[in-house]
Amino acid sequence: MNRPLVAAALAVAVCTALAACQQQPSDEAASATPATAATPATPATAAVPKPSATELEQLAERLVSQSASVKEGEVVLISGRSQDAELIENIAVQVRKLGAFPLVTYGSDRMSRRMFFDVSDKYDTQTDKLGLELADIADVAIGLNNGTSENLYEGADPKRMAARGKSDEAVSQAFLNNGVRIVEVGNNLYPTPWRAERYGMTEAQLADAFWKGLNIDYAQLQARGEQIKAAIAAGNELHITNPNGTDLKLQLKDRRVLVSDGIISPEDQKAGGPSLAAFLPAGEVYTTPVPGTAAGKVVHTRTYFRGKPIDNMTLTIEGGKITAMTGDGPGYGDFKAEYDAVEDPRKNEFAFIDFGINPNVALPANSTVGTWVPAGAVTVGTGSNTWAGGDNSVPYGVIAFLPGSTVTLDGKPIIEKGVLKL
Repeated sequence: MNRPLVAAALAVAVCTALAACQQQPSDEAASATPATAATPATPATAAVPKPSATELEQLAERLVSQSASVKEGEVVLISGRSQDAELIENIAVQVRKLGAFPLVTYGSDRMSRRMFFDVSDKYDTQTDKLGLELADIADVAIGLNNGTSENLYEGADPKRMAARGKSDEAVSQAFLNNGVRIVEVGNNLYPTPWRAERYGMTEAQLADAFWKGLNIDYAQLQARGEQIKAAIAAGNELHITNPNGTDLKLQLKDRRVLVSDGIISPEDQKAGGPSLAAFLPAGEVYTTPVPGTAAGKVVHTRTYFRGKPIDNMTLTIEGGKITAMTGDGPGYGDFKAEYDAVEDPRKNEFAFIDFGINPNVALPANSTVGTWVPAGAVTVGTGSNTWAGGDNSVPYGVIAFLPGSTVTLDGKPIIEKGVLKL
């Protein structure tokens, strides 16, 4: 339930379905993404424009040469679903044109589900040997996070999910520790009918937002990201409020601030670690709190777990940890069962704060659903935060999108009712 991890998805596509492989649906579902309750979603019936062959080729070239900065002689892992075969193959060709070596792996929702339900639970605690080997040989991993089912693991035993997630931790950390450059395409915006409905959009509108977000001027986004990064790095006390009842304070002094601007630059490669990741569509500035300083309340007006709604989910944070959780609705019982099945106490630690800065991505003004990258977006989470510069590698977490929030840094507004002020 943590942030999507290309490394885990690659390992799954090659051999076995680890729990973290369900990141695409769980990013909106098990991670409790808000969704609109009062405003009916727009029926997703409009025809979805397909990207042209030229657009797909241009995207592949950008991913390989610009985002991932692939170099001659490198090994590049490429993963995705079969419906994106043309783009995946284009990426592989672009890799080889630079004298690098592509390894392509395909998966599907059907295979991922069968790898869980049709495989004995005696293998749930196996650490993926092939995944560890891939982490040793790969220089780059490019993944298309394009799962099409929001309830892929409906009916899964929570204890089995927790066991598989735990066994995957070593693989994910191996990719991070070995300096593999990670490029993930999707970032909670990959066009699917169910996701469009959550946002109150047609699938065509979501596809338009997705491509506009991808096609932003990365040089300008990079400059904007550095400006906002500097402002946040200079502050200390952060205060987040939202009309839904969210009221949270935390401290940031001397914490590392990172930017996802779509390019893994030479400076990023020198810095290493979590700087070696790009989440596309890009446009985020994020950091982790001073341990133990987060305190207050995070509220979801409506969230979903595997397609089932959860109402008024509330996390009480004290001393930097979740101390209480409540919620209503058909999905809450199943969500809480999975949460409780993860026995690692690190899941409770307040993990990160993320600000969207991409002006090309916009959701409907009356939607209470949120996502990572729109300018002025606010996202917080618990559990896993190594991707954000922290040291918590637990393969679990709760992600909360908080659109329309107001954020002050040392008393000065940096976001006001969802509008970025920096």
